[in-house]
Amino acid sequence: MWDEEDVQLVPVEWLKPHEEIKPRNRDKLLEMTKRWGGYTKPLIVDKRTGAILDGHHRYSIAGELNLAQIPVIAVDYLADESIEVDVWPSAELESLTKQEVIAMSLSNEVFPPKTSRHRIADHLPPIHVPLEVLAQPAQTTPEV
Repeated sequence: MWDEEDVQLVPVEWLKPHEEIKPRNRDKLLEMTKRWGGYTKPLIVDKRTGAILDGHHRYSIAGELNLAQIPVIAVDYLADESIEVDVWPSAELESLTKQEVIAMSLSNEVFPPKTSRHRIADHLPPIHVPLEVLAQPAQTTPEV
């Protein structure tokens, strides 16, 4: 569905999480990211709001590594009917809408880990964006 041309670098501060992460998972991913020397998978974000749909752990690693920018694929979340949201079986909620995900990302609150379950194309393009590049200040703002 996507390829490498769909990936863009955006300022980390533009992104907005809507759920917590699991620190243990973050720590494992942090070590792998350091070993790889960069990001190998982009985040999926809403192009209008910067809401993170997929990639909360990758986002948190950017903070751990003091990165200025991060690779994303920006989508029209509310309009794209191929992107569906549900809740994980262990979630505290019985259901969740796209509007609720956006509202949470724009608030100062977050859902518990593994609340939202997005069904997005499984295939993300393989990338390798070196940490040195991501540490540099972003040159542009996201294309919306």
